[in-house]
Amino acid sequence: MREVSPRPLAELTTLRVGGTPARMLEATTREELIAAMTQIWADREPWLVIGGGSNLLVGDDPFDGTAVLVRSRGIARIPSDREDRVRLRVQAGHDWDDLVAHTVTAGLRGIEAMSGIPGTVGAAPIQNIGAYGQEIVETLVEVELLDEDTGEVEIVPAAELELGFRTSVLKAHYGHGARRRGVIISVTLELADVGQVDIPVGGLQLRNALGLTAEDEVSLGWIRETVLATRARKGMVLDDSDPDTFSAGSFFQNAVVSASFARTLPDACPRWPLQVELDAVQVIPLESYAGLVTPPLSEQPDVKVSAAWLIEHAGLRKGFRLPHSRAGLSTKHALALTNRGGATAAEVAELARYVQLRVQSEFGLLLQPEPILIGVEL
Repeated sequence: MREVSPRPLAELTTLRVGGTPARMLEATTREELIAAMTQIWADREPWLVIGGGSNLLVGDDPFDGTAVLVRSRGIARIPSDREDRVRLRVQAGHDWDDLVAHTVTAGLRGIEAMSGIPGTVGAAPIQNIGAYGQEIVETLVEVELLDEDTGEVEIVPAAELELGFRTSVLKAHYGHGARRRGVIISVTLELADVGQVDIPVGGLQLRNALGLTAEDEVSLGWIRETVLATRARKGMVLDDSDPDTFSAGSFFQNAVVSASFARTLPDACPRWPLQVELDAVQVIPLESYAGLVTPPLSEQPDVKVSAAWLIEHAGLRKGFRLPHSRAGLSTKHALALTNRGGATAAEVAELARYVQLRVQSEFGLLLQPEPILIGVEL
């Protein structure tokens, strides 16, 4: 662990906004990260952990605390109890897309559709990252978590993280703190060892995105390159020469609504029914059976609807800007709020509030931000 001269967070976040912290530490190993956080918590300092800075909207005022740059790297292959499976333990500061490239080269299936997502591995479970129908919840085994309350490193199984749609117990949602506070030290994934042969692609959403049928077979490398090209067309692969990529990715979550609310939206709005969790089998003790069985409640699955479609059909087209603002919607993807050059966090937040207002006025739905907001109000 070493103390470095504080830099503006605008230089360390993909939205390119944010004030300068009072203090900055850089942790390049697992041990340094643990030491840095233990010291900060002992001193009761405000703190902010920064990996790739790709899911943060940080305010313009100076941050009165310590920012910790997580730069630990490393991929270790460990045994799996399951045949034809491989486990990888990856340090928190390892670049996510570098990990995906490693798995594709090694012929390991499970995260190839998440190629091109910016950020670090330690941040991935916090919001259960995903793309094209593939999510980290499908391959995550456990995380090493340095727990703020106990000060101890604990192995936390994936099932205890309550991974949902872009959420977990570790994520601080807008207006609400994380239900469990700590810092991820490493992540363990279990992937299928399929080699370099062509294979069928599971998942309708991914096949549709790739233009494949259920019978088509392709390699992991082909999937990765096609996903990267698709994301690049949408401005979702970081590129210093392209202001459309100066964003936090999708700024608003695709909304999950009830089936009844979804029916109030125009038929043209893209939607994806979520899987219904079936109730457990009802068991009635013989001595209490009176000849009647209460019929199960008929439940329709919740529906995920396209936030990008709602934004565009609320009258906000790609490239939209408020007057005199340096923040705007991406010219390639209406769901990305971008810094067109020199924008402040206040300008980004103003645009976000306007988008929320227009969508709520048109469709009665309040879009929720996906990035973590620090020192910023919507």
